[in-house]
Amino acid sequence: MKSLDSFPRVSLGIFPTPIRKLESISRLLGREVYIKRDDLTGLGLGGNKIRKLEFLLAQAKAQGAEIVFTTGGAQSNHAMLTAAAAGKLGMKAILVLKQRGVTACVGNQLLERLMGTDVRFVDTDDYADIYEEMDRIGRELGRPYYKIPCGGSNALGALGYVDCAREIAGQGLHFDHIVCAEGSGGTMAGLALGAKLFLPGTKVHGMMVDTDPFDQITPELMRQAAQLLEAPIEITPRDYALRDMCGPGYAIPSPAGNAAVALMAEREGIFLDPVYTGKAFAGLLEMAEEGAFAEGERVLFLHSGGAGGLFALGG
Repeated sequence: MKSLDSFPRVSLGIFPTPIRKLESISRLLGREVYIKRDDLTGLGLGGNKIRKLEFLLAQAKAQGAEIVFTTGGAQSNHAMLTAAAAGKLGMKAILVLKQRGVTACVGNQLLERLMGTDVRFVDTDDYADIYEEMDRIGRELGRPYYKIPCGGSNALGALGYVDCAREIAGQGLHFDHIVCAEGSGGTMAGLALGAKLFLPGTKVHGMMVDTDPFDQITPELMRQAAQLLEAPIEITPRDYALRDMCGPGYAIPSPAGNAAVALMAEREGIFLDPVYTGKAFAGLLEMAEEGAFAEGERVLFLHSGGAGGLFALGG
């Protein structure tokens, strides 16, 4: 198997991110619940995309790209962080975003304006249209460019969360369960593959906050990332678990998610967001209520960031 350290990467984040016990939540649930603070990765407002971008932007630099394209919803955390990372590395970011969502100058849109980011909206729900528009703009500008998929969720980006699992393994505690949001697939796939490689006995649970077919996306990204690592392992449905927490729709706050955001803020002074981490933590609370975590088991919640969107979407 190839070492993760053999892959080129740029330095963007502050790692390792801390793991802390959620003392009040643990007392409430009667289980040991911890949090991995990947909202504190150090660039922009932090978040999970920094780990992926370290690998993706290293490839962009190696290919001589001057422009970096990416996409997502109007309040995409990934898009905002890509702009921040590209600027830090001396590249120009162009965000080609879906028109739907909060396009007013609040939340991540405000942060992008502060960075002077080139933001363009396309009135479509088909990412194929958006990637075609990136190519059109790239040809028009006549400069070398690099396209990053929505969420940075391809095999190379997923290595960022394989590496996160390796990081968790070195932080001194065994976890029986890891819970994370799944919005484009790369974080969940990387964690699940990383658990298989570095965290024996740990089950990763993806809380699905969109309606994409993650039962297909997750194992395929795991297989592709394993191929990059030349890891001779078989991916099976036993290697991960998925739970539908989308509620009324992607980027539409749910009652359960909003309640989870409020609970974390009130009990722990930590702020989640209503699109990703709020819904994911709501899933953890539902699992605890259903008895999914046995007495004596430790549960780790991955806080993947999203504070910028909180100020756009509210409750």
